[in-house]
Amino acid sequence: MFQGKVVWITGASSGIGEAIANEMAAGGARLILSARREAELERVKASCVSSGATPENVFVLTLDVTDEAAMAAKVSEAHGKWGSINMLLNNAGISQRSLCVDTDMATYRKLFDVDVFGQIALTKQVLPIMIEQGSGHLAVTASVAGKIGASRRTGYCAAKHAMMGFFDALRTEVSRHGIRVTTITPGFIRTAVSENALNGDGTVFGEMDKNIASGMDVTKCAKVIMQGLKKGKYEIPVGEGIEMKALLIKRFFPNRLFKIVEKIG
Repeated sequence: MFQGKVVWITGASSGIGEAIANEMAAGGARLILSARREAELERVKASCVSSGATPENVFVLTLDVTDEAAMAAKVSEAHGKWGSINMLLNNAGISQRSLCVDTDMATYRKLFDVDVFGQIALTKQVLPIMIEQGSGHLAVTASVAGKIGASRRTGYCAAKHAMMGFFDALRTEVSRHGIRVTTITPGFIRTAVSENALNGDGTVFGEMDKNIASGMDVTKCAKVIMQGLKKGKYEIPVGEGIEMKALLIKRFFPNRLFKIVEKIG
């Protein structure tokens, strides 16, 4: 399904983005890999080549999603590489590990700049290309935290709730142009997400959460996401812990869930 398709992945230097890049490489996609760290992107490129891609079909494009002034030029460069963008996977993001009372407003703004406004800005730049093509697929890595509130993640939960709302609303606007929209809602996945999370003062948390450490293997997670993308699912929940059951509890017994998360908090 992805053979020869141009797939642009942000946050591709590690975690879920890296794992999906390798799956896409194995499926024959032409890849645009973006993140801030060029050396890590080159490492991922080499991994994608090992997964089956040819070197000329993996394009490293450094990108800081908070640098809105540079966004148009980056999109032009990405589009110019192969003349199309068939899929954009908005996967860049950072998390949080701090109580609201201890969190600076600057930290909340940084979370929204990366997790919300950066994704919106890039999507807005790519959207006209897809409209002109008459086709495309926009996807975003949201989170179970985009549906359920959790202690020490007020800013992260707010940002991911915003992403769920934005892309659900966008879907209603772009389907007539042949453009699909998918929200991905991972639970606990074994990545560096907690290690890279922000403390209240904006410094890096630097520790692996117990829940993350015991979470779903990231390669297994990527395979589930790939299956959902192939099927054109609107929403792809992925995980295997108790947090996935929480999605069902909230749907049918919201008050019960609120009490559970209060006790955990």
